[in-house]
Amino acid sequence: MSWWADDDEDDDDDFDESSIRVRPNPKGNRPRTKTRPEHKDAVAGRIMTVDRGRFSVLIDQDTPEEREITASRARELGRTAIVTGDWVDLVGDTSGDEGTLSRVVRVHERSTLLRRSADDSDAVERVIVANADQMLIVVAAANPEPRARLIDRYLVAAFDAGITPILCITKTDLADPAPLLSEFDALDLRVVTLSQNDVPVEELTDLLVGHTTVTVGHSGVGKSTLVNVLVPSAERATGVVNTVTGRGRHTSSSTICLRLRAADGRTGWIIDTPGVRSFGLGHVDPANILKSFAATARVPEGEPPGGIPLTEAHDWEIIDRVEAGELGESGKARIESLRKLIEHTA
Repeated sequence: MSWWADDDEDDDDDFDESSIRVRPNPKGNRPRTKTRPEHKDAVAGRIMTVDRGRFSVLIDQDTPEEREITASRARELGRTAIVTGDWVDLVGDTSGDEGTLSRVVRVHERSTLLRRSADDSDAVERVIVANADQMLIVVAAANPEPRARLIDRYLVAAFDAGITPILCITKTDLADPAPLLSEFDALDLRVVTLSQNDVPVEELTDLLVGHTTVTVGHSGVGKSTLVNVLVPSAERATGVVNTVTGRGRHTSSSTICLRLRAADGRTGWIIDTPGVRSFGLGHVDPANILKSFAATARVPEGEPPGGIPLTEAHDWEIIDRVEAGELGESGKARIESLRKLIEHTA
């Protein structure tokens, strides 16, 4: 036999694959790929509420085809937060028919993000609402007693997020709101006051139309009652204040986006959040706290000391000038409160 034949036999032995063990795919699916579909046929919608991994989404807004659909999170989004107020892209069955389910495949870029942490020492943030441009801070003049320091926290969170705050004092028939409001004289805040029997619906509606407004406030201040007045179809659960502890009982357990409609047809959006008794600021950069205060300070007329506007002063300059009386006694109170916040969040 020629040496050619011997080589052929050796080659057959070298490439015999009969003894090779092939590990089966335990999941029986295709190998993963980094290529993701573009979803060019996706439709846009606004997240109205979130409930246990399901999202209620409004699509075709302000058209005859407007409808709410139910959606779930697409796997490729991973752990990306999806919250009330988000604009998202959806694929799948977007008919809104009973039993149908679409998928959220993209989250649009957000204009603002309202966040809070569990406490001031916790740097892990929790996103509450997206794309709000106003914050309605609801606090009662009495029953429960107002907490100025909690209002400070809401203000810092709003300023940090780039959201305009509005202070709403309820139950003014039970107590004079003037002492509370005097603490915020140094700030250029829009303030609305209302009693239990007199809610200036038109005034409030005018403030809210054309905006997306998130409501915040601890339990029992009348936040859900106010939302029900402004949006009669809301039917948000309301409760009473405990006569022993002076605290309100949690009634609203979810964050929901509702359409507000004025008598002349103008619309806005109000996002109602559950009542909270604390509002951690562990996620806030301490450097932003005094800057936020300066940006909203009611600066006296005339030339600023040294020719430097308060909004452009360094943090220590802001403190010195306020303590020197530039913003009065309420300015000193605010600086002291903000100092404490800085100590806790630093």
